[in-house]
Amino acid sequence: MSRGGRNPRGRLFRLCSLRVPGEDLTETYTRTRAQGFGPEVRRRIMLGTYALSAGYYDAFYLKAQRVRTLIRRDYDTAFERCDVVCTPTTPTPAFASISPLGSGREPSFAVPEIMSRGGRNPRGRLFRLCSLRVPIEGCDATFEEDGIGKMNTHAFKGPQTRAVTEIGLSPFMLAFCNDGFRDYELLPIPVLRLFRHKSIFIRTDRGIRRPADLRGRKVATVGYSSSGLTWVRGILQHEYGVKPSEIRWIVTGADSSAKITGGVSSWEKVLPSGLDIRNAPSGKDESDLLLAGEVDAVFHPAEPQAFIDRHPKVDRLFRDHRKVEQAYFKKTGIFPIMHVVAIRRDVAKANPWLPRAVFDAYCEAKQLDYQEMHKMGSYYSSLPWFGQELRETRELMGQNFYPYGVSGMRKAMEAAFRFSHEQGLAKRVLELEEVLHPSSLSFEEASG
Repeated sequence: MSRGGRNPRGRLFRLCSLRVPGEDLTETYTRTRAQGFGPEVRRRIMLGTYALSAGYYDAFYLKAQRVRTLIRRDYDTAFERCDVVCTPTTPTPAFASISPLGSGREPSFAVPEIMSRGGRNPRGRLFRLCSLRVPIEGCDATFEEDGIGKMNTHAFKGPQTRAVTEIGLSPFMLAFCNDGFRDYELLPIPVLRLFRHKSIFIRTDRGIRRPADLRGRKVATVGYSSSGLTWVRGILQHEYGVKPSEIRWIVTGADSSAKITGGVSSWEKVLPSGLDIRNAPSGKDESDLLLAGEVDAVFHPAEPQAFIDRHPKVDRLFRDHRKVEQAYFKKTGIFPIMHVVAIRRDVAKANPWLPRAVFDAYCEAKQLDYQEMHKMGSYYSSLPWFGQELRETRELMGQNFYPYGVSGMRKAMEAAFRFSHEQGLAKRVLELEEVLHPSSLSFEEASG
């Protein structure tokens, strides 16, 4: 089996793997492992080889086998008397800090999961970071995948076992501003950006042709105060003159795309006063309401099931949203931010080098992805016109079209702060400097 190109993304990613040719088989193995495995992966391979070596087999592996047998016997005995056994995830509390490489403290495989990210596809700008090809210098990082709703809950009301986590921008703003939340601080890594004109879905039989036609209409929302929907309302007000007070809101408790979004966290359920907001009938999600004709439109951070199913009476308000979103960026220079990377305050205090190490790793992973996109062009993706899309995006948005760093996020962050306060969500307009970790205020990318 062979493949064209050099990029194992998309349809061939799981089939293909890295192979660096050598003069003989041994050299091929050596070169492939040297280039394909990052420092942490090599370290763990060495630990495993050491534990299985002849001199230490009895001391480590055989002893572990015996312990496993004893544990299995205990469970067999327990299940003779009961049907379910509930145990803690780990036998001890999480460690207070991150173990630097070579520190001689707890081994890396014993370190709790310290980093979480949204989504379920570690390709693109996060691929090399999540696969440990780009290490976070000075620490062992274990990545955990989760939906953004669950990650928000974990950070705001959960166990907070992750030292670094992706977090929803709007939920963080509201927790910080309205509730004095200070357990996490942001780093200037806007890890998820999305234009939001695409997030307005309409019934095609209601005469809605332009944003102004939404006035007086019933609009269903999932997570009224989520980042995506805060941006939608802000764009409607500032670009089209349609204010939230001119719409009749229906808030649903169920989300037809919950498997993608991870559900709605508490800080995405904040409702402002003074608006016409009502709860949807119990058991009905936004897609049900749209199909039944009980609402005229849906604002959704992902896509309602009715749209996914291509129902003939459901469409986007902006069918060519790409063109409209490009015009929005050309006019405002804003690439909306949805999620940001946050660091736990106590971990950053105990490890003052960590914020910079995390920032540098995210930047390096993204820059390597840029390089591969530029090098491979249309071969990078299964999309037939990917190369042209990349060129046109860079012509409009610059070489570094997905910027990290304080200057790269300031305009979008300040717009989000303003929108949230105008919409009666945040009690005041936040300043960027107060939500970022102090040491990160000077963080900028080295190159675009």
